[in-house]
Amino acid sequence: MSSLRNAIPRKAHKERSQPQSRKKYGLLEKHKDYIVRAKAYHTKQQSLQRLKEKAAFKNPDEFYFKMIKTKTVNGVHLPESQANKYTAEELLLMKTQDIGYILQKLQSEKNKIEKLTATLHSLDSQLPNKHIYYAEDREEAKELRSRPSENKINSPFEDVPDHIKRKTAGAYRELEARKNRANQLEKLYADMSLKKELQKNGRKRKLREDEIVCPTSNPVYKWRSERKR
Repeated sequence: MSSLRNAIPRKAHKERSQPQSRKKYGLLEKHKDYIVRAKAYHTKQQSLQRLKEKAAFKNPDEFYFKMIKTKTVNGVHLPESQANKYTAEELLLMKTQDIGYILQKLQSEKNKIEKLTATLHSLDSQLPNKHIYYAEDREEAKELRSRPSENKINSPFEDVPDHIKRKTAGAYRELEARKNRANQLEKLYADMSLKKELQKNGRKRKLREDEIVCPTSNPVYKWRSERKR
């Protein structure tokens, strides 16, 4: 009987839609939509209730150091700075590792620049092909000298294919880019080395402009001489 009952076509019951007079309020909320909205509302109310109870039972004399190490900006609580979690020795060690990485990259760029320069220099200094003709007598020698096309020394790149020329031009562009990158790495290495030295112990002061022998835009520091045992 159940199979026969399922075989008979039934009327499809559709959910009620929003009436025409209430189209401005959007879609008609169904029961499943109400359950999701109600659960979210009650979750928020419970969270607010717990916070109110926590604030009501809080000890006004309670104090812990995180109160003075953190702050609130525009209603947003900012956590403790990550820099305060490391000691001076740990920060100096991390700075040393960073400087070592920069120095390694700088040396790698210099090696690549040397290889590219040597390769391109060998291409530029390539000698042109010369054809030597031996004359049998003076008359033939005069005739050979009178031919300008044969006495002309061709450029080494005159008969070079276009794809070789493009490849050479790309190599020159790569060389220029690597030189710029090496200069930037040298500046970065100098700045990081200076910051590392400033973190070390010892009395030091920044020199004034009239005390600097060689004027420069970078700051110059002078350390107090100490006796080494």
